[in-house]
Amino acid sequence: MMSARPALAALAAFLIPAMPMGTAVAQSDPGYFIPPQNRPAQAQPQPQQRPAQRPQQQAQRPQPNPAPLAPGQPPPAAVIGIVDVPEIQRNSTAFNGVREEIEKRRQKLNEDLQREQTRWREEQQALANQRSTMNPEQLRQKERELQERITDSQRIFRDRSRQIEQVAQAALQEIEQALAVVIRQVAASRNVNLVLPRPLVIFNDAPFDLTNEISQQVNRVLRSVTLPPDGQAPAQPAAQGNNQAPAQRPAQTPAQQQRR
Repeated sequence: MMSARPALAALAAFLIPAMPMGTAVAQSDPGYFIPPQNRPAQAQPQPQQRPAQRPQQQAQRPQPNPAPLAPGQPPPAAVIGIVDVPEIQRNSTAFNGVREEIEKRRQKLNEDLQREQTRWREEQQALANQRSTMNPEQLRQKERELQERITDSQRIFRDRSRQIEQVAQAALQEIEQALAVVIRQVAASRNVNLVLPRPLVIFNDAPFDLTNEISQQVNRVLRSVTLPPDGQAPAQPAAQGNNQAPAQRPAQTPAQQQRR
């Protein structure tokens, strides 16, 4: 009988999950059945309830009241104006002139780069055809010279590209400064003390929109922007350094370096 009990216990463990809960309890051997009351005995302590009271106790602590500030001057009543900056740029003769000139310089830079790359390939092909007529030392010397010329040309083209972007940024900054002055002038003439960009406004009446008036005034005060010659960096403001420094910097242009 003692040897049969483990087999019966294994059979009972196999059959009990397949039976309804009531049937399993009624037909189980009391000697091998573990009452369900004993299972959650390890979960009797519930320490989660004590920390739940701590935030409430902290919330009940009195908070120090900040001292009130002295009464200040209330802001004026808002008189709003609406401005569409992208539309002003599209209508600006100075902005369009700068954009056309920058695009022209970029196109010229791209064409010069393509011609230079073609010349590099031709020289590499000519050097490959001369391999049989040169000793290894001469061949290494020719390859080294060609690589140095390619590296110098690449640096020159990078400098030219960077200078074009600097010219574009300086011109755009000049246009933005003129636009800011005009916006303040037009707003003052209309007694407007708050100017909002049009994309932030869902709806407004036409009298609130100052775009056309500002656009006309910008074209009157700034019809064009003077750009430095192609290949020269824009002059730096005098407040950032010596006044003679901007006149000396454009002397080292990529075009002059390429002629050396």
